[in-house]
Amino acid sequence: MAANIITQEDLDQFKIEFFEEQKQLLQQFKEELNGKSNQIKVDTIGIRWIKSHQVQRMLSISPGTLQTLRINGTMPYSKIGGSIFYAFDDVQNLLTSNKRNVR
Repeated sequence: MAANIITQEDLDQFKIEFFEEQKQLLQQFKEELNGKSNQIKVDTIGIRWIKSHQVQRMLSISPGTLQTLRINGTMPYSKIGGSIFYAFDDVQNLLTSNKRNVR
């Protein structure tokens, strides 16, 4: 078995090459991100999405009651994978539209 001896100069050269490659990869990644951000324009100003457990706490309701609100169309929602999201404004509108004894 032949032995390879690594010198300090070898390590210094490796370090320079390694960081140069990392710098190039980072630059490519930044360029890709900039390109994608220019392609995708989503206006989410003013929309805050909350999860089921947060809605349940806000309204003091059980998971079953929240499911009933979804099923009968009272509470609009979005489902991504297994997660259900609600627009905060929709929850507030539901509360406002169901006010009683308004003077």
